[in-house]
Parts: sequence; structure tokens; C-alpha cells
Amino acid sequence: MLSPTPDAMSRDEKRAGGALASIFALRMLGLFLILPVFAIHAQTIPGGDDLTLVGIALGAYGLTQAMFQIPFGMAADRFGRKRVIVIGLLLFAFGSAVAALSTDIWWTILGRVLQGAGAISAAVTALAADLTREQHRTKVMAMIGSSIGLVFAISLVAAPALYAAIGMAGIFWMTAILAIAAIGLVTHVVPPAPPLPPGPKPRFREVLLDTQLLRLNFGIFTLHMVQMAMFVVVPGLLIRYGDLPLASHWKVYLPAVLLSFVLMVPAIILAEKRNKVQPVFVAAIGLLLLTLLVMWLGSTSFMVVAGGLLSFFVAFNILEAMLPSLISRIAPPRAKGSALGVYNTTQALGLFLGGALGGWLVKNFDAGAVFISGAAMAALWLVAAATMPPVPLRRTLGAAPAAHGILDTKP
Repeated sequence: MLSPTPDAMSRDEKRAGGALASIFALRMLGLFLILPVFAIHAQTIPGGDDLTLVGIALGAYGLTQAMFQIPFGMAADRFGRKRVIVIGLLLFAFGSAVAALSTDIWWTILGRVLQGAGAISAAVTALAADLTREQHRTKVMAMIGSSIGLVFAISLVAAPALYAAIGMAGIFWMTAILAIAAIGLVTHVVPPAPPLPPGPKPRFREVLLDTQLLRLNFGIFTLHMVQMAMFVVVPGLLIRYGDLPLASHWKVYLPAVLLSFVLMVPAIILAEKRNKVQPVFVAAIGLLLLTLLVMWLGSTSFMVVAGGLLSFFVAFNILEAMLPSLISRIAPPRAKGSALGVYNTTQALGLFLGGALGGWLVKNFDAGAVFISGAAMAALWLVAAATMPPVPLRRTLGAAPAAHGILDTKP
């Protein structure tokens, strides 16, 4: 295993990281602004009194994301990253316009379906991997992940004020405008993508069934399933045991998210500069497991829940940065888009199933069942990660995957 070189990020790497993080942020801000206020707005439109349809309107985006991540990732490998990203952003902007013009819940659902069809996450992360050296890749992925967390925190504060000022149609139109602005970043700010290395492209089945990529895909599935299930119960716990009204929950979320960004930095530096990627990765999963166990034991304490949120976001942000970096290191260079498409699909499925599982557990048991079930999944993930072979920092471009899995390819 080679030691990382001591050189700093180049100007193009910084530009690529900042621009791609901004593209994610502009797209996600529009989505996140909808979440805190849409259920209230739905009561004012035809069909919005049906809570099932309201839930479908919110969840339709994630379902079509899961359906289109792999096709978009494969298209990015074949036709180029930037072209696919621009097409996805245009679809997203069109869906936002449909939702802005909707007059009932059904047209809103259609708009959300079209938004989700612009599934560019795999193409963006593949482009980030193409434009950065491996010793700096986790930093760039951390920039992207942090931008998403930051706009989520901003949306919790800004959404009610924006809804009062411009209404739901205005928020959807703003979402469309942000997507168009993101296209400008793709075409004028993000550096040109390097050509794909020569050699045969691995079959999709090899990427889908590779044992080491499966471990990482199970990880992102678990991480987002736990996240969504937690947020089915956490708002109720903050109200019940902290006497904190819903409109004030940002006072807990915002400090936890911002402080977690600060606390994750030493872990990322240790992983990259000291070549401790796997120890930090395993430790972060261990922190996630410990957090869920503590919240299970202390779910009736407001301080435990609030402290658990901070601990959760620290683990979440570290893992969210490291997982796509590891995928890009392990996947064959000519199949990064496909590998990241599978990765983002399992992420979306985790979000979808986490919400359903969290609701079922609370309905049939209690909040503690959500935390202990999440802890069980995290324990399985910890075993899978702790038994992984060493991840090479570098790999030979175009190398064919070994029989035991792509991860076994030597640098």
C-alpha cells in the first residue's frame, strides 16, 4: 500500500470540488425547502387532504431517483459526465416548473416524479472522482457532503419565511432557477473531464455483484435507512421530552449539523494525510452503533436525544464523505459511473425503506424499537467493514478485476 503524497490540492481540484459541491447544494436546497412546509401547503389544494397522496408527493422524488441512478450512471460512462449532468438538471428544472404550475396534488406528484428523473448524483460523484487525485478525493467528497448538510440546516430556518413570502409555487420556481444556475456551473466553472482510460469496459454484472462493492453499498443503504427511520421518531421525542415546539426544532438541528462539520475535519485529515482510511471508516461506523445504543437506552431524555443527534451527524458526515471515495477507488476506472449508480440507488432505497420501517416500528412498538433496529443494522455493517481487505490508495488504470472482487486488485 502506497503512502499518500504530501502535495496539496491543486487549483483545478479546488475549483472542481467547490463547483461540484455548489451544484449539489443548489439542487438540494430547492428540495429541502419543500420538506418543512409542503404538508401544510397540501391542505390548500385539491386532493391535499389525502395524507397518503401527500406522502406520495414527498416520496415520489426518491422513488424515481432510485429507478434512474443506474441508467444515468451508465450513460455517464458512455456519453460523458457533463452531458448527462446537464440533461439531468434540465429534467429537474422541468419537473420543478410542472410542480410550480400544478393546481392539485396529482400534478404536484407528476412534478416530483420528473424532478427525481434527473438522477445526477452518480454522474456528479464520478466526475468528482475523475477530477481529483485519490489522496484528495475524500476531501472533495466531504465538501459535497458538507454542502448538502449545510443547505439542509439552512432550509429548516428559511423554509417557513420563504413560504410566507412567495408561496409554494414560488419555492418550486426558485428550485427551477437554481437548477438552471447549476447548469452554468457545469458548463463554465467545472474543469473539463479527462478522457476515460483505454481498455475493455467491465460488464455491469461484475460491478453489481462484486463482493467488496456490495459491502459499501450495504453501508450506504444502512446509513440512510437509519437516518430516515430516526427522523420519523426524533421530532416527537423533542416535543414530548424537551417541550420544544416543531417550529423551534431548528435550534437543535442547526447547532448539531454545524458543530458536526467542525468535529469531522480531524477525522478526514487523519484518514487522508496519515493513510488511516480504514481505521477511521470502521471507527465512524462504531460511533454510529454506539450512538444508536445510547439513544435506545435514553430515548426519554431530551439531553440524550440532542447529544445523540450531534454524535449521529458526526458519524454520518464522515461516512457520507468516505463511502463514495472508497467506491471510486475500488470500481474499475471505466465503470465508475455504473458503480456509483448502484451506490446511489441503494442509498435511495435506504431512504425509502427507512421511512416505512420507522413508521411501522413506532406504530407497532415504540421509539426505542427504531434505535435498536438501527443498531442491529449498524452492527452488521461494522462486521462487514472490519473484515474488508485493505483498500489500495492507488490502482493501475484499466486493471481487470480480480476473481475475488475488484478490491483485491493490487496498486
